[in-house]
Amino acid sequence: MLRFMPVGDSMTIGSAGDHTWRYRLWRHLCATYGGPFTLVGPRETLYDQGADAPVSYAYADPDFPCGHLAGWGEGWLHMAPLIGDAVRAGRADVLLVSLGLIDLGFYTNAEQTAQNVRAFIAAARAANPRVRAVLLPVIPNVRAGADPSFAEQVDHFNELLAKAVADLDEPGSPLLLASLPPSYDIHVDTYDGTHPNESGEHKLAEAFAEAMYEGWGVGGPYTQG
Repeated sequence: MLRFMPVGDSMTIGSAGDHTWRYRLWRHLCATYGGPFTLVGPRETLYDQGADAPVSYAYADPDFPCGHLAGWGEGWLHMAPLIGDAVRAGRADVLLVSLGLIDLGFYTNAEQTAQNVRAFIAAARAANPRVRAVLLPVIPNVRAGADPSFAEQVDHFNELLAKAVADLDEPGSPLLLASLPPSYDIHVDTYDGTHPNESGEHKLAEAFAEAMYEGWGVGGPYTQG
């Protein structure tokens, strides 16, 4: 069984009422992947904005394997120390990672964030030397549109992320850099300038799906199952 672990921030954990891109990708893989698979991770909940805590189990589909390693307000800085134990416990084969916006917005600059990317990959490989990963660049949000210096940090980090993927890619533990969804529009595909709505969830899921299909032959062209 192929075991996928979604890793991310608020765009990945989602909040009560969201389907999440994790769910959209699961539905796609159910329709296109020919073997057994599941989603794994040490966490299962959605974020409840009313409670201001990740305590909701209000998933639309009770059959959805809702394991993940994602947290509202968490980034590479937070996940690098956790990923080794998470990979080991979940026996993860493939990491699907969407991180960086929180780091750049509150904690670290582009260079420091890129160092945490490398620490994250090293820790994941220490837990599973054959782990694979798909990394999504940071999608600029409403703050990037209003703050040129923040937008520059996002662009710079995405360049450093591409370099890290190229530097760290190994035949036995391959890395893929997903493409930013070309039609992603924060005014159309989010509900608040950052967090994806239904169309945004599909576009994020498609970015991961197309990277795995084109890079590794996993699944097929994206389908909105």
